[in-house]
Amino acid sequence: QVQLVESGGGLVQPGGSLRLSCAASGWMLRRYVMGWYRQAPGKERELVATITSGDVTNYAESGKGRFTISRDNAKNTVTLQMNILKPEDTAVYYCNAQLGSILSWGQGTQVTVSS
Repeated sequence: QVQLVESGGGLVQPGGSLRLSCAASGWMLRRYVMGWYRQAPGKERELVATITSGDVTNYAESGKGRFTISRDNAKNTVTLQMNILKPEDTAVYYCNAQLGSILSWGQGTQVTVSS
């Protein structure tokens, strides 16, 4: 079982930036597809971005050009750099690790974009 711990959330003004980090522990982490998802109040959890073991990235349309996902297999971390943040980016952001049918989630970190 992979353990995931997110950090880096907080309150930021529109147009600002935040950097979320996910610290992972477990076996064969470098093989996992890692991702960030978010859930806003009253809405379903949605994809933000994923990155494969080969560093192939995928982004939801809402974050393209503004968000960047990266991973450091040596440090077992996954990072989401978020720029030009908008109020609609407000949500709890969750780190995710998937390998076949194995799926793990972190506890989430709150991101609030407000003036």
